Amino acid sequence: MTSARCPEGDLVLPGARTGREPERSLRPGPRRLTPEQVASRQRERLLDGVARTVAANGYAGARISDICRAAGVTRPVFYELFSGKEDAVLAAFRGGTRTVVRAMQRAYDEAGGATDWPTAVRAGLRALLTLLAQTPAFATMAVEIESLGPSGRRARAELLAGFRPFFRDAPPGPPEMARDELVDTVVGAVHAAVQRAVDAGRFTLPEGRSAAGPDPLLDVLVHVVTAPFRFPNDRQERLVTGQLT
Repeated sequence: MTSARCPEGDLVLPGARTGREPERSLRPGPRRLTPEQVASRQRERLLDGVARTVAANGYAGARISDICRAAGVTRPVFYELFSGKEDAVLAAFRGGTRTVVRAMQRAYDEAGGATDWPTAVRAGLRALLTLLAQTPAFATMAVEIESLGPSGRRARAELLAGFRPFFRDAPPGPPEMARDELVDTVVGAVHAAVQRAVDAGRFTLPEGRSAAGPDPLLDVLVHVVTAPFRFPNDRQERLVTGQLT
C-alpha cells in the first residue's frame, strides 16, 4: 500500500503513512530534536503501524512485534509509549476519529452550517468518505475496535456522541418524538452503513492508486441524515408520526 495523505497536513489519519519512510527515520548520531520530539515521531510511526497491522491481520492476529516492524520502532520503545496492544489500538482509533470529526466540522462550516444545513451535511459526509477512501487501513482498523470488548465499545460510543453537534442546526423534526433519541438513531444508522461499506471493501484501493472521489454511498447517507428533519407539509408530518393512516 502506498502512502496517502489527506489534502490538509493536519488531517492525516493513522495508517496513511508507513513508519519506514526515509524522511521519518531517526538516524544515529547527533540530533537536533528534543527527546519529546523524538518520542512524538516514534508514537506517530507506531500509530501508523497499528492501523496497518490491525487492518491486515485483525485485532486478534496483530502482534506487537509486527506493529513495531511496520513502524520501524523497537519493542522497548513501544512499551515506553503504550501499555500494550489494546492501549495502542485505542490511541490510534481515538486520534484518527478526532481527525475525522475535525475534517467534517471544517467542511460543514465552510459549506454554511446553519444557513444551509442539508448542503453543510453533505459537505461533512463527503469529507468523512473521502478521508476513509484515502486511508483504507484506518477505515478497516476502525471496524476492528469492537474486537477490544468493553473498552472498544466505549470508544465507539464516544465517537458516535461526537456527531451530535452536527444536528444543532437541523430543523425541529417530527413533533412528539424525542430529539436526542432520533439523532442517536440516525447517527447509528450512518455508522452501520459505513461499517458495512468497509466490510465490503469499498474503501480498499488497488495498489498505487489514490482515491478519485467520494463513495457513491454519499447520496444515501445524506438522505438518511436529513430526511427525518424535513416536513414540507402537515400531511407528511402526520404520516411519519403515525397520526395519519
